[in-house]
Amino acid sequence: MSRDSVGSLAKKLAESIPDGVHSMREDLEANFRGVLQSGISKLDLVTREEFEVQEAVLARTREKLERIEAALAELEKEMQ
Repeated sequence: MSRDSVGSLAKKLAESIPDGVHSMREDLEANFRGVLQSGISKLDLVTREEFEVQEAVLARTREKLERIEAALAELEKEMQ
């Protein structure tokens, strides 16, 4: 979750506070933002960029494995 998303969620939470405590909205929004960022930072998450890099690495690894399996099958066929 990006900082913008956290900020947006914190703002929505603060806006859901009744009008009677409107003066506290900014403080609540800042507190919501801090709590959300703290909670999210404790999660074992990766960025979209890191995920896409690992996805590409995995795709290349799968391609290599398929080529190796095909070559092994061909060698086994030749040995028979």
